[in-house]
Amino acid sequence: MENKKSLWKKLTGSREASLILILVILLIVVQILSKGTFLTLSNFGQIFRNNALTMLMALGMLCVLLTGGIDISITSVLAFAGMTIGLLQKYDILHNTLLLFIIAGAIGIGCGCLNGLIISKGKVAPIICTMGAMYIWRGLAYVISNNNWASGADVAGFSDFGKDGTVGPYIILVVAYVAFYIIMKWTTFGRRIYAVGSNAEAARVSGINVDRVIIRAYAIMGLLAGIAGALSVSIYASAQPNMQYGKEMDVIAACVIGGVSMSGGRGSVTGTFLGALFYAIVAKALPLVGLESIWQNLIKGIIILVVVLLNVVTQRAMDRANLERREM
Repeated sequence: MENKKSLWKKLTGSREASLILILVILLIVVQILSKGTFLTLSNFGQIFRNNALTMLMALGMLCVLLTGGIDISITSVLAFAGMTIGLLQKYDILHNTLLLFIIAGAIGIGCGCLNGLIISKGKVAPIICTMGAMYIWRGLAYVISNNNWASGADVAGFSDFGKDGTVGPYIILVVAYVAFYIIMKWTTFGRRIYAVGSNAEAARVSGINVDRVIIRAYAIMGLLAGIAGALSVSIYASAQPNMQYGKEMDVIAACVIGGVSMSGGRGSVTGTFLGALFYAIVAKALPLVGLESIWQNLIKGIIILVVVLLNVVTQRAMDRANLERREM
């Protein structure tokens, strides 16, 4: 009995552990419902490739949410950066893959820095600022496209990086997650992000430049959105101003499922990865098990709510355990 209680405490005492348990249960259920066709290497390769953009941008959203902010302009930044490098190739201005990724990332940093400046210096609510930015960057993507788009032939060389069967998207994801794990766990900047999100005033009193941390968090978000724009062009072999329209909610959902707090100061790279993976598996599994498309969003929403509620229960259990230790 004591062992059972101990195991339950371990599972409810860690958001990551409880999410891993849910993922295992989900995989078993889907494997049964799909008659043994889901758990294959090729299937998981497709899951990661098709959700690489969401998984990548979830890291940037983690930084923003940890500061107590939010950014709903990310897919508009993605479209603006992606459209820019698509047109550079269409009009034979540039075809170097590395330089195109650097340009897309630089565009993203510029967009993110502007958001961060307005939010930190102008004291504009993040949701309001990024809502305006969402229309601006998407609008610019349409303006520069001038009713044109970059086709597969236009981006033929660049699309080799992300086409099916290549390792390009996986390399970017692995490098990004390893780098962010190190940054958030062992660097001063990582600690400052958590401090600002937990209590901005206390962080300011302790000598942290809160505005600078916020600007950098949004700049990182912009960088990853810009890189995701380039990656989108490479994976889908086209650049259009409406690409990834509305997908910012998928990124936010992945973070929330992974236990990232919307009020700031709480969340991890591991949890973000697990949340993004969970969301990707659900999105892949629902049509595979024969569920009609009209039901898929409803079921997806219910599953997300259940997982978020479990996160709340887990967090309360962790808070109680911490309180008990302090009282002792």
